[in-house]
Amino acid sequence: MALFPIEPLAVCALTLACIGGPSTPAGSEFTLTTETADGERTSVTLECQPSGGTHPQPGVACGALAMVWGDFDSLDDHPTRQACTLELAPVKAEAYGHWRGEPVDFSTTYSNPCVADAMSRGVFQP
Repeated sequence: MALFPIEPLAVCALTLACIGGPSTPAGSEFTLTTETADGERTSVTLECQPSGGTHPQPGVACGALAMVWGDFDSLDDHPTRQACTLELAPVKAEAYGHWRGEPVDFSTTYSNPCVADAMSRGVFQP
């Protein structure tokens, strides 16, 4: 006979084995790449919740993505207000990764780096 008998329900509650432990929210992480017409290619990483990675302003980028629930296509529905020149210097922008566990595979072309920054609300900064 054990000195301290433990009921199966108590063991289950103490170890969280019966319910699989606490769940954690799925993360959001991306590789963001821009490429200019002359072939200059730049890649950064972006992590959200918490903000991090090699992106120059991860908090700004994650905030922009949170505003559109991680839908990169919707970013240009809410551009930042900034003056950009009309020069044609195309920038291809790509994002690959996951937003809260859902896969993301996005690609678009902006007319120049300033427009890329404005239309993506800082996600694709020059």
